[in-house]
Amino acid sequence: MRVTPSVSVFIFLVFFLAYRFLKNQYKSRAHRKLEIAKGCQPLLRTWKSRCPWGIDILHKAYQHESKKQILQFFLDVIAKSGNTFQQYLFFSRSINTVEPENIEAILSTQFEDFGLGLRPIHFDPLMGNGISTQDGTQWRHSRQLLQSQFMSNRLNNLDQIKSAVDDLAIGIPENESVDMQPLFFRLTLDTTLFLLFRQLLPSLKSQGITDCESEFADAFKTSQEYLAQRGRLGDFYWLLGGQKFRRACGIVHDFVDSAVQMALKHSAQFPPDAKIGSQEGHALIDALIQENKDPKYLRSQCLNILLAGRDATACCLIWTLRLLVQHPHVLSKLRREVKGAVGVGLNASEPTISQLKELSYLTNVIKEVLRLYPSVPVNSRTAIRTTTLPTGGGPHGTDPILVHKGEAVGYCVYAMHRRKDIYGPDAEAFRPERWEDQPLATKARGWAYLPFNGGPRACPGQEFALLETGYTIVRILQMFETIEMVEGRGMDCSVGKEKQVLTLVLSSGDGCWVRMRKYQH
Repeated sequence: MRVTPSVSVFIFLVFFLAYRFLKNQYKSRAHRKLEIAKGCQPLLRTWKSRCPWGIDILHKAYQHESKKQILQFFLDVIAKSGNTFQQYLFFSRSINTVEPENIEAILSTQFEDFGLGLRPIHFDPLMGNGISTQDGTQWRHSRQLLQSQFMSNRLNNLDQIKSAVDDLAIGIPENESVDMQPLFFRLTLDTTLFLLFRQLLPSLKSQGITDCESEFADAFKTSQEYLAQRGRLGDFYWLLGGQKFRRACGIVHDFVDSAVQMALKHSAQFPPDAKIGSQEGHALIDALIQENKDPKYLRSQCLNILLAGRDATACCLIWTLRLLVQHPHVLSKLRREVKGAVGVGLNASEPTISQLKELSYLTNVIKEVLRLYPSVPVNSRTAIRTTTLPTGGGPHGTDPILVHKGEAVGYCVYAMHRRKDIYGPDAEAFRPERWEDQPLATKARGWAYLPFNGGPRACPGQEFALLETGYTIVRILQMFETIEMVEGRGMDCSVGKEKQVLTLVLSSGDGCWVRMRKYQH
């Protein structure tokens, strides 16, 4: 009997639907077995939407973002929804958590169950294929290369920090209002470019490549704002883009491409004699070029490192100085420690690495700054297989929960660091002395304190960032006798109520306006 095309299509559809049905049944049984084995309970807490597809959630988020208060909005949502809750956006469920147990599972104990999800696609127009957008073997290789570079160049890195801080001091006007935010970004750009290009940095400056730093900074900020908004749209990231985004990415790419081309020419003229990935005195670009000379690959890796080295460290410096001038008693106490250990004034010697490590109050100040203003306050991972999280389910929110393959799990370090059940009733206050409490210090060595992420993907440059922050703050206190905040510039807001700019990092929406006077002797 001859089978007509319509019958063939019908038979195909029947078999296809039967296959999908049986496959879903098999998955459901497998998921149920996993739920029973792990003791999972339903996740009952939900961030409820009043509009189809969660459009009202997005609208509220963008309203608060336009006011530069989006993290305060997140805090309000978490206070109403619980420490672990679900939300639905465009038919997709995602989970949000501020539970240290869950974050430990995502980043460490169940690391292999989670990946970056859509991040590589969201970030691709700007960041390309670099360490922060890579997963698996590629990421492991990039991380090993970067970590060895940081470990092998500590003394050279400190010398460059010293030089950059001296340049910073020259640019600060005497006893006049100055916004330190752009100056800190310029400082960390210089030190990060040194990490990347090292011996080529003078050539980059002499040829004017770094002269367009201001244009680069504006474009980098704009492009990151787009990336952050694309990330919040999930699968519908493609709705955001356009000419402004492409132009900003183009300016950033041109800035880095110029430096990469110079490095490639230098490498061709002076080829390395041996493997240099971990040799002291070599730039990271040398090691990258040895492995791959593709300019686009080199640009991507450099941009990923620039984001971490320039932006994250600059933000830490900005929030540190803001909080110090807003809390004069903390500033005075820190100045006394610096004076007693390394001296202040024109004859004060530059602190060594070992001296910086001995400044316990400085350490606590920086810890407290990073608690209140972690450089990357929100993050997420996506389940690459159906798995579980240890807490959040059931009527009390303490039972394990099931996470389906493809579901994103967001975690808000900014909110976790403000939990009163962890950090005390004054968790929203800036009080460095809290770190003198041994039980808290012990607790924070776990997963309740994550200024640099955690697990295998913890920031490989955190030691460098802390060194740069500590050295810069100490030198400012050594060189400047008075440091006061400028009134009427958004500097008098209480902690957490100021305007904030959340891109891929967290900077101040009002800058960091101060007035400083140097020591005369």
